[in-house]
Amino acid sequence: MPLPLVLVHGGAHGSWCWHPLREHLEPSTEQQMLAVDLPPKEIRGVTTAALGTPPPEVTTTGLDDFATSAIADVDAAGIDRFVLVGHSMGGLTIAEVARRIPERVAHLVFVSCIVPPDGGDVIDTLPEELQEMTRAAVGEALAGGVNPMGGLDEDTIRRMFCNDMDEAQTQLVLDHIGVEAARAFADPVSRAGIPSGLPKMFVRLLRDQSLAPDVQDAQIANLRESPGGDVEVIELDTGHDVMISAPGLLAPVLEEIAQRH
Repeated sequence: MPLPLVLVHGGAHGSWCWHPLREHLEPSTEQQMLAVDLPPKEIRGVTTAALGTPPPEVTTTGLDDFATSAIADVDAAGIDRFVLVGHSMGGLTIAEVARRIPERVAHLVFVSCIVPPDGGDVIDTLPEELQEMTRAAVGEALAGGVNPMGGLDEDTIRRMFCNDMDEAQTQLVLDHIGVEAARAFADPVSRAGIPSGLPKMFVRLLRDQSLAPDVQDAQIANLRESPGGDVEVIELDTGHDVMISAPGLLAPVLEEIAQRH
């Protein structure tokens, strides 16, 4: 019996983004798959326009809350040991979960993930010319201003997430993508405590227009600088939201890992 897959979405996404993957998994794997919604859960799967005024938690929720919530969801599902998969900003959460409960995580899978240098934050992974502007935007958001992952226009959403999708897949994204908790951009990360022997894979996406391949290479380098930095890298010829645009390519990768353990 393969281990359960616990799937963690990225910024402005939610558990909805993993739904297309289900029909491409073997029944024994699909039945044990858990896709979590990170807090504030009420913002997940709701467009910026439909949400209206975001809840106050959108400026107070951060990485600590993400990890605590994900572990609580795994516990509520009765899952003991599992393969932990993150997408994009979900890389922050899966590393923190593995730091807290390493004995329960069999494998870490980073799907085109943001992996800041240890002690750094998401903003540190951006090009230098964008870092100052982004820190200012996050500071404004934390003070109650505009959220840095809220209000993306349709052209930007299509460019960042949908460049390899058909129109139905694109509409799924447009109908659900929303805002993100601002503090998550500035919370420092640590991978201290992740066992050196815990297997890690990075899924490098060749047509990604949100995290370009060279940007992904920098994330892989950061991951390799962590203790026990061996990282298996595989490549898929897709855009950023591979679980929507090409779930048939991602599913066998995840199933093979679940079967290893």
